[in-house]
Amino acid sequence: MQTITALFDDYDDAADAVGELESMGVPTSNLSIIANNADGRHSTAAEDAASGAGIGAVVGGAGGLATGLGAMAIPGVGPVAAAGWLAATAAGAAAGAVVGGAAGGIIGSLMDGADVSERDAHVYAEGVRRGGTLVTARVEDDLAPQAQAILNDSRSVDVTARRNEYQADGWTRFDPAAGDYRQQSK
Repeated sequence: MQTITALFDDYDDAADAVGELESMGVPTSNLSIIANNADGRHSTAAEDAASGAGIGAVVGGAGGLATGLGAMAIPGVGPVAAAGWLAATAAGAAAGAVVGGAAGGIIGSLMDGADVSERDAHVYAEGVRRGGTLVTARVEDDLAPQAQAILNDSRSVDVTARRNEYQADGWTRFDPAAGDYRQQSK
């Protein structure tokens, strides 16, 4: 089993990728999506999921992520709409972690649960903080190339280029004590 992760600037591109992964046979229990929700755009979907309406219309059609899209807060990222195993792991880690600890929240969840390098985990977390959407899929080894192609062909972010872009502006790493990015940029 391999874990494949991608960051998207546009939620719809991420949702399309999740739908394609589901169509190729990746079980919804092996998928996760974490979308920045600082502007509240996903609040209705999160409320619908919490009330039992599900996420199908939001992510990839009927069925969707079976766990439902829920609203939560991740330290340093702020409000997110999230579904799936990584979201649950990040929420649990954030609840038990000391703010600022590298092993807590989204960084620790990506490193421990998704086999993402610490260097890339910081870029993914910062990308979500800045308005992006993170998709993570656990796939069988034989499906990994196809799943990777789906995520690469779905307008995902080039993590190395994004890291370089952030660093050019003085960024060094994700700061879980940072405030909402949109509030800071006003």
